[in-house]
Amino acid sequence: MTRIAENLQAVRARIAAAALAAGRNPEEVALLAVSKTWPAEDVADAARCGQRAFGENYVQEGVDKIVQLSGLGLEWHFIGPLQSNKTRLVAEHFDWVHSIDRAKIAERLSAQRPGSMEPLNVCLQVNVSGEGSKSGVRPEALPALADMVSALPGLRLRGLMCIPEATHDQRLLRSRFATLRELRGDLRARGLVAETLSMGMSHDVEEAIAEGATIVRVGSAIFGERSAPT
Repeated sequence: MTRIAENLQAVRARIAAAALAAGRNPEEVALLAVSKTWPAEDVADAARCGQRAFGENYVQEGVDKIVQLSGLGLEWHFIGPLQSNKTRLVAEHFDWVHSIDRAKIAERLSAQRPGSMEPLNVCLQVNVSGEGSKSGVRPEALPALADMVSALPGLRLRGLMCIPEATHDQRLLRSRFATLRELRGDLRARGLVAETLSMGMSHDVEEAIAEGATIVRVGSAIFGERSAPT
């Protein structure tokens, strides 16, 4: 068994244990393997272990892997900050975008999504910690952005994403994740489809699952500590 196979097995066990501890079905929580900065060979190794969904933060690196591994039938998620001059590549190659936080990006993705492809699945990134340096729409501005995105052709609003501040305070983390869950509830009460909660990474999977995560984004616990992007 390869190192990646062993790590995937351990991460899946963590997800299952956390879900059961929260009284949830482990099948309700999808694992997104964050493969940014790791070569296509490592993605292929994970795919051989049954992993199908992969997350990328850098547009060109992600597109290169998508093209190189196109025969494997993988699902590709863009999860990093997205600049307007990179939206076309994302619209033409990815299956999901988790990091929409303003109207301009959503509008460009909608206009640039090829008609021959399924609608692009999108999550709105919310700044749940109020950090000035953090990407994400402010909670009070979320309803207007969600209404706008849900009406755009070529996009399918799926839910919300967040990246809380780095902390070892489990109660604070759970509070941040609970905020995202409550915001999703508000959107659903207004009739929007928003079943996805993309939250939780290698260090806080358990806290995120306890608060309702449906996708956890795990990188270093699967692939190892990252080197700097080239």
